[in-house]
Amino acid sequence: MKVERKCKIVSKEQMGDAIYMTLECGDMVRTSWKAPGQFVHVKCGEGLLLRRPISVCTCQEDDPEDLLTIVFEVRGEGTDWLARRPVGHSLDVLGLAGNGFSMKPEGRYLLVGGGIGIPPMLGCAQYTGGKSTAILGGRSQDKIILADRFQDECAKVLIATDDGSLGHHGFVDTLVRQELSEDKHYDAVLACGPKPMLRNVSKVAEEFGVPCQVSMEERMGCGVGACLVCACDMADGSRKHVCKDGPVFDSKEVDWNA
Repeated sequence: MKVERKCKIVSKEQMGDAIYMTLECGDMVRTSWKAPGQFVHVKCGEGLLLRRPISVCTCQEDDPEDLLTIVFEVRGEGTDWLARRPVGHSLDVLGLAGNGFSMKPEGRYLLVGGGIGIPPMLGCAQYTGGKSTAILGGRSQDKIILADRFQDECAKVLIATDDGSLGHHGFVDTLVRQELSEDKHYDAVLACGPKPMLRNVSKVAEEFGVPCQVSMEERMGCGVGACLVCACDMADGSRKHVCKDGPVFDSKEVDWNA
């Protein structure tokens, strides 16, 4: 069940173009956490009607207040307002929202994150206690954030950059193919990032017969499934809401040609 809380910013750090922010969030994690991959809906400024959905990077139950971290880039007026909030400021936050990745703590997963889709995969890495492999991708070296944290939480970390400034020169799906050709004994491929990346990763996973789950990003309105803003086309001809039915879907459910 989603809850609304006043969440205090307790730390804030710039990571390249991204802002890493830790919030004290009352009992939000204890009452509404389902799985890694959920998001929060943040009210950004008094004059802006719609909240901004932001994936949760990590969260934990704590005393006296639960903690969660969000990582975001400035993409418009709302996130610009959020980026300028100082430590100690309280935010109006609705969450935890959506359905996360279907995972088992004892499982072993191939985690694929692209750009600002990297942060939510860190929670997945922590959940599996060092058994998973991470593949991180971005346009350039400065877009590969949290790499040191993934090194601490994963058995292996592979990196791809579009310009070749760090790791493999190319896209993450090449590294997914490389990894699965060497070892396809993963419980699933879990991916978050731009839609073209998700489409390519899901195609490779299907070739190797490995289940794949993808976290879809769509513009949101209400965040509770009442409007049609975040509708996503499914392979069976239906439409689902990213906010309520997702953001995570089985990759075979999604109509990649829509």
